[in-house]
Amino acid sequence: TVFPTATVVHRLDMATSGLMLMALNKPAHRHISKQFELRETSKIYQAIVYGLVEGETGDVNLPLICDWPNRPKQMVDYERGKKALTHWRVIERYSQSTRVELKPVTGRSHQLRVHMLSLNHPIIGDRLYAHKDALKMAPRLNLHAAALSFRHPLTEQALEFKTPIPF
Repeated sequence: TVFPTATVVHRLDMATSGLMLMALNKPAHRHISKQFELRETSKIYQAIVYGLVEGETGDVNLPLICDWPNRPKQMVDYERGKKALTHWRVIERYSQSTRVELKPVTGRSHQLRVHMLSLNHPIIGDRLYAHKDALKMAPRLNLHAAALSFRHPLTEQALEFKTPIPF
């Protein structure tokens, strides 16, 4: 192992590609974790969703909770769900799909996937939430963690990392 002390600071859904942040020591892990907890970080995703999204920008503000009989699926639940907020913006429209930029304010499990589904635009290739037509449009989930911003744990310098979109 190259970095035996490295620990994962945040997580991505297993099928999601893109940036993942790791800390090299416990003080750095605590500092960066606190930034995530206080929503001082910025995460930007790109996805290709089924269908043509109406409008150019919007928000999805729907509370989420685990759908226990169907786990690991999540679902919208107004009474017991935890607050979940996603900002979205259309990047490009294709013949049967739309490329969107997604900015989650909160970080719930499957948040982006369930929020896009709630707009009747499941992410293509999503084996958990997409219907048959959206599933067959891509061999993998078209959700990618494209950019991540946070403050360096020692210097407090603003850092931003980006990675190319593979779809």
